[in-house]
Amino acid sequence: MPYTTEVAKAVDGYTARTIPVHASLEARQVVLSAPEMRALLGDAQLIAVGNCECRQKRHNCAAPLDVCLSLNEAAQEMLAHAGSRPISLEEALDVLRRSHEAGLVHLAYRQGDGQVSAVCSCCSCCCWFLDALKRFNYRDAIAESGFVAAFDSELCSDCGRCAERCQFAAWSAVPVALAAGRCLGCGLCVSTCPTGAISFVARQ
Repeated sequence: MPYTTEVAKAVDGYTARTIPVHASLEARQVVLSAPEMRALLGDAQLIAVGNCECRQKRHNCAAPLDVCLSLNEAAQEMLAHAGSRPISLEEALDVLRRSHEAGLVHLAYRQGDGQVSAVCSCCSCCCWFLDALKRFNYRDAIAESGFVAAFDSELCSDCGRCAERCQFAAWSAVPVALAAGRCLGCGLCVSTCPTGAISFVARQ
């Protein structure tokens, strides 16, 4: 099956929203533990965790597999599959902390105008959505978060960690530079910049 056909099948009818989590931000912007993510998961009557189907099928990296969260009715459906199990809110937030440390992007999925039914931690080498975005600039299926990275070059040590962590190719290394138009606001660069040269600002 051609790659483009696989992508179209995977994204048909779904929208994925990037949610910034677990990045140390200034208090006037967003606090640690991402209130919007905690609220989203906290409102769920049932949360289940299972393996990421994309990484399980494509095997392009060694990122954690057990990071795919499903909510409510979707969680009930997932629990019918071997390997999925119900978890608490704190366990779900711990899944997000662990996957963020591994350099994965948190995407909240919903179909049409419905409620969010799944939150998965994705990589651009396995995830249909991120791969299509990175390779073909296919942005129709992913909505960016409400924040975007800002860069202070005077504070930068040129370590290149931001370029290594970014799943959207928004950063280039040596010298470090930011293409803000490619930033979807996941926070992977903000939380690991050793000199504080990267911060979050509200997206206009």
